[in-house]
Amino acid sequence: MLKSAIIVLAMNGSKQLLEFQGKPLVRHAAEAACGSGCSPVVIVLGAWETEMRAALAGLRVEVVVNRRWEEGTGTSIQAGLSALADCDVCGAIVASADQPFITSEYLRGLVTTHFESLKPIVASKYAGTAGVPAFFVQSAFPVLMALKPDQDCKDVILAHSADALLVECPEGGPVDHVRVARG
Repeated sequence: MLKSAIIVLAMNGSKQLLEFQGKPLVRHAAEAACGSGCSPVVIVLGAWETEMRAALAGLRVEVVVNRRWEEGTGTSIQAGLSALADCDVCGAIVASADQPFITSEYLRGLVTTHFESLKPIVASKYAGTAGVPAFFVQSAFPVLMALKPDQDCKDVILAHSADALLVECPEGGPVDHVRVARG
């Protein structure tokens, strides 16, 4: 099986630094990404860079800082993809750091589902919509690179629905602050 990368979007440090089950959300996401078998694992940061780097200490991840993060998610997806420019990968998963119930096994399953179905996009389905984590084959990278700053993966998934396979993911919705605080 060809190598797949993973990009974890963690731009809003105040939220991603909230603790859930004794760890910051960004660390949960990074650990799941590291255990998925995907390589490289790229973490895209925006705000609170120093604190976020500390939360990721000891993990084998490549940190990319998106100085334009406040413009929108599209800029962070592009920053993560730019980090893959010299990597030989068949595709990449784009994930969010505010989904602590996403497991390494689920992430690995997105890549496996791509190879079994040959669908260029394998996305998560939850809360009546489609979103991340989502796998995109390398030939879809130019579409992601063309996103407007205020667009995100959902826009690509919905615009290319014939090329997308949606996988049920009830644990995929982002957690809210109250749910995180209760752990």
